[in-house]
Amino acid sequence: MPLDSGRRRSERARPTNKEIVQGTYQAFATGEVPKVLTLMDDKIEWTEAESFPLHGTYLGPQAVVEGVFLRLGEIGDEFTVTPTRFLAEDDTVVALGTCSWKHRSTDEPAVVQTAHVWTFRDGNIISMQQHVNTLKVQELST
Repeated sequence: MPLDSGRRRSERARPTNKEIVQGTYQAFATGEVPKVLTLMDDKIEWTEAESFPLHGTYLGPQAVVEGVFLRLGEIGDEFTVTPTRFLAEDDTVVALGTCSWKHRSTDEPAVVQTAHVWTFRDGNIISMQQHVNTLKVQELST
């Protein structure tokens, strides 16, 4: 019996995909972007919704940094993503929550619901697909 218990502990030492996604949002919130980048596959496909201000598919961690992370200020000030629920099955994790920011010209808060679909292979993030009401984002950021 002790051998079996040890194997279970060893297998459990590796975080689940859901735990990795939860940790990713925590790292974003504390500004630990380099930590997030280590979780990404070298060929990650990060897709921002069509008609979203940063729309497009970015290939590789550096493209994600340059095309998304460094440009969030184009949407508004103090941009944050707050996940409220995580759904996981096999190699897919869906994070439901909100995106929020302050409108640059009015300082008014803006909030929209979002869904992020994360896909994994061998513990690495190979894709992220954003789903959001892009019309509402445009209305609240211009």
